[in-house]
Amino acid sequence: MLSRRETILSSLKAATALGLAASSPLGTLLAGNAFAQPTSPVAGLPYGAAVRDGPLDQEADYRAALVRHCSQIVGEGGLKWYDLRPTREQFVYTAPDKHIAFATAHGMSLRGHTLVWYGAMPDWTKSIASASEAERLLVGHIEAVMGRYRGRIKSWDVVNEAIPDDPASRSDIRPSIWQQRLGESHIALALRTAARVDPAAQLVINEYDIEFVGARFRRKREAFLRLIRDLKLRNVPLHAVGLQGHLRGELAIDKEGLSAFIAECRAMGLAVLVTELDVIDDKLPGPPEVRDILVASRVYDFLDAIRVAAPLDSLLTWGITDKHTWVPIYFKRTDGFINRPLPLDAAYQPKPMMQVIAHFLRDRR
Repeated sequence: MLSRRETILSSLKAATALGLAASSPLGTLLAGNAFAQPTSPVAGLPYGAAVRDGPLDQEADYRAALVRHCSQIVGEGGLKWYDLRPTREQFVYTAPDKHIAFATAHGMSLRGHTLVWYGAMPDWTKSIASASEAERLLVGHIEAVMGRYRGRIKSWDVVNEAIPDDPASRSDIRPSIWQQRLGESHIALALRTAARVDPAAQLVINEYDIEFVGARFRRKREAFLRLIRDLKLRNVPLHAVGLQGHLRGELAIDKEGLSAFIAECRAMGLAVLVTELDVIDDKLPGPPEVRDILVASRVYDFLDAIRVAAPLDSLLTWGITDKHTWVPIYFKRTDGFINRPLPLDAAYQPKPMMQVIAHFLRDRR
């Protein structure tokens, strides 16, 4: 049976043919840490993960992994409109109350996700008929939800995914009931309301698909930056930019473009958060030992491009174990191998991705 070091080195050799050199910084990192014990590799660092209610309620191994590795969590659901507002009059706080109780009991913080999003909206919101009604509902929602958790949830994705997948122009905003009724002003309205309700909270605007090589991704990055600049120029309260980091295994990171984007955000006084990191691996080679190295390589390139421009303030993955992930719902592999997008495998053992995360969080500068 191969030792762990032999397995990593053989995987690096196999991955070399696919563009990753064993002598690269990642190859050196993984080979050099091959004998490291996989115990709490990110303990005490600003690492966290999205949590699911079923496993959180029913699986001791799942809870133990969160406690062992995380200093913060975020609910995959629970704080989205669909979860909170089954009717216009009703708020259901069962899930977020449970999440914050778990976090508090284990010395963690809970992030808030999300107050304004085009997705996961209950059907009744389709009947919002006017600008005044939309403003009243949006403001009232933020006042109620943030007010309940004032001082306990200290970082909020106030606005999520405001930029279309392929913006028609730099001023393009994704369609939503809020955009339809209020226009782009709904974004500033949400941020100003959030700042009023909890002046101590970190207010974040969260986005995805701005980190890859390609014209579409460059256009989205430019549109996102235009929105951020406009908000800051108008003194709208905004404290951080959230990069989701749902990386595509087959797409290269635009290191220069991402670093330049981060540098501009930092110049505006904004923190940089990685909020939903995973690697969609359906188009990567099947053998797990090779795929894990390629996944780690993609994460390394992403985090390295951020670090070049700014310190990494915190990092959350969208889940902690391959056993519980959204990826196969939309990107299931066709070769019989299971998806492996997260830092722990289905048996809760750390993978090379976890070593990369730990490296960048320990080496924040």
